[in-house]
Amino acid sequence: MAEPLHRKWTVREFFAWQEKQADRYELVDGFPLRMMAGAKNVHDDIVVNLVAELRTRLRGGPCRPFTGDGAVETRPGQIRRPDVGVDCGSRDPEGTTAALPKLIIEVLSPSTRDFDTFKKLDEYKALTSVDAIILIEPNEPLALAWMRDDAAQWREQRVRGMEAVIDLPNLKISLPMAAIFDGVKFPSAPRLVADEAAS
Repeated sequence: MAEPLHRKWTVREFFAWQEKQADRYELVDGFPLRMMAGAKNVHDDIVVNLVAELRTRLRGGPCRPFTGDGAVETRPGQIRRPDVGVDCGSRDPEGTTAALPKLIIEVLSPSTRDFDTFKKLDEYKALTSVDAIILIEPNEPLALAWMRDDAAQWREQRVRGMEAVIDLPNLKISLPMAAIFDGVKFPSAPRLVADEAAS
C-alpha cells in the first residue's frame, strides 16, 4: 500500500501499512503520525522495569502487560501506543490492539515537544475498560496516577519517593516505586518533566 495522505485511513489500512515500516506510528484523526525515536536509556530502563514487574505480579491471571509495540484504539479509527499497558482481554496472537486495556502507563519524555502525552489523557480516560493511567517522571521517583473509583469518577494522586507504592486495586496488585526505578540514576538537580508540562 502506498503512503498518500489524501484521505483518512481505516485501522485495517493503517496496520497493513505499519507492518512494512521501520518506525512506529500512531493513527491520529485518520492519518499516521510517526512516534518519537531515540528515547534515552533512562526511558528504556523504566519501561523494561515496568514490563518485568507487571509480568511477575500478573502471572497466572487473565491479564498481561504489553509494550509500545502493542496498541490501543482510543476511539474509532484512533490508534495510540502507550509505553506500557495491561490487557485483560482474550489474547489473539494475530491481533494488533489490546482487547480489554485496563492500565495505561506513559513514561514522560524530557523533550517539551513530547508533552502530547498529556493530550492523550482524555482519550485514555474515555475508554470504559481503563481503570488506571500512570505517567512516570524519569528524573525523580515520581508518578502521576489517575484511578477510576467505584462511582466511575477519576481521582488523581501523586506518588513520590522510592519507598512509595502505587496501588492498583482493580488489578489486585501494587507497583513499588523502588521496582519501577530499579537501577535508575537521577540527576542531582532534576528538572521535572511533569512540572514543565503542567506549567
